Amino acid sequence: MNIGQQIKERRKALKISQQTLADLSGVGINTIVAIERNTGNPSLKTLEQILSTLGLKLCLKIKSE
Repeated sequence: MNIGQQIKERRKALKISQQTLADLSGVGINTIVAIERNTGNPSLKTLEQILSTLGLKLCLKIKSE
């Protein structure tokens, strides 16, 4: 599952709209829509704002070749 899907599932579990998430996180609605559709390329700061609003944290996993 990609991060956009996880954000969408958490948002729906909290029963908030995309617009509400955008307002609460200080991110544009178009950014929320793009991330949930996996077509956006948000900065880490933007992701942190959204995830924080949803009560989630970003965890990066680095794989070696």
